[in-house]
Amino acid sequence: MFDGNDLPVGDQQTNMNSRQQVVPESGARTSTTVQIRCTGLVRARVGRPTLEYTFEGETLRALLGSFCEEYDVADVLIATTEAEATTRGWAPEMDELPGRNYAKNPEGEQTRRYARVAVNGTFNEHLEGLDTTLEDGDRISMMYPFIYCC
Repeated sequence: MFDGNDLPVGDQQTNMNSRQQVVPESGARTSTTVQIRCTGLVRARVGRPTLEYTFEGETLRALLGSFCEEYDVADVLIATTEAEATTRGWAPEMDELPGRNYAKNPEGEQTRRYARVAVNGTFNEHLEGLDTTLEDGDRISMMYPFIYCC
């Protein structure tokens, strides 16, 4: 089971199940509340398309650790190997890819093939990956589409 310790960096986080933000005397934020939208298999596991979620910490890594532990969705979102993150298509491999921005998280910090996690509409690979800092009210999309063929 994925519990946040499976992520290469960061601490295991626990959902506080509370909308109240805890602020220690130093003024540093210790919890973050985000809006989560789920599609496909993630939505089926969570049981609803949207929810407000409060977790300890302020990074995407902390959110995913807490959320995956509570809703048991790590196996549809998080790739533990490069093979789980890579798909094989029908198009031949190119020696040189067109364009410039082919961002990819390091191995062990990737989503499974076809799964995506976006922060405010931008895939996490184009931000700071799992170390992306989240703010209260951010919109997190966890997508794993149903795929039907033939």
